[in-house]
Amino acid sequence: MEKQKALFEYCLRLADSSLILGQRLGEWCGHGPILEEDIALTNIALDFVGHATAMLQYAARVEGNNNTEDNLAYLRSEREFKNVLLVEQPNGDYAKTIARQFLFDTFQYYYYQALQNSKDETLSALAGKSIKEITYHLRHSSQWVLRLGDGTAESHERIQNAINDLWMFTGDLFDMDEVDALLIKEGIAADLGQVKQKWNDHVAELLEKATLQIPAQTFMQRGSREGRHTEHLGYLLAEMQYLPRTFPNAKW
Repeated sequence: MEKQKALFEYCLRLADSSLILGQRLGEWCGHGPILEEDIALTNIALDFVGHATAMLQYAARVEGNNNTEDNLAYLRSEREFKNVLLVEQPNGDYAKTIARQFLFDTFQYYYYQALQNSKDETLSALAGKSIKEITYHLRHSSQWVLRLGDGTAESHERIQNAINDLWMFTGDLFDMDEVDALLIKEGIAADLGQVKQKWNDHVAELLEKATLQIPAQTFMQRGSREGRHTEHLGYLLAEMQYLPRTFPNAKW
């Protein structure tokens, strides 16, 4: 695989995870449990869309095929999206949204910390620009995990069930292939093996504080690197892409 093709693929993976999670969180707009959280989740959704936009712009430049960030977001099929499986999972109740957010925020925090050391100046700069918002996201979701886990019997049960349901998608976060191998060798990509150790330590520590248990299950659902997704992504893309596909080149 050529370095330029690998870098394009790598940028898509980073951008797609942010874009799909931003779309998921946007579904909470007007439906939050309290006004403050409605606004908080909507703002966090916009942060993720902003990260995705910047990364897709860079991906388009790397590809050099006259694509734009909008084309890459709206005109690719489900199999062409490379987001991790965790972020496409439905919102569920608020506990499930918070559990998904905490597991991904922890991953992205350590991932982007490492990516700041990339020899690719654009990736390093984008990671450095995003890390302040990512730090806030992790603080927000961590506080809610603690509050729900160490709260009432019902809140404890709901957040534990959410962690149990989502755990099978966490292995997919750390899968690496020839794209990662080539770019790690070039000093461009972050080593997900090292990110995984930090993720394990932080998740275990916080769940213990929240009186929650790490699920014992060992089965892990995988496939995002090859564009294999759960059934939920298709429905999400149908809603997200409907307008630009129905009215191509529409301006407003």
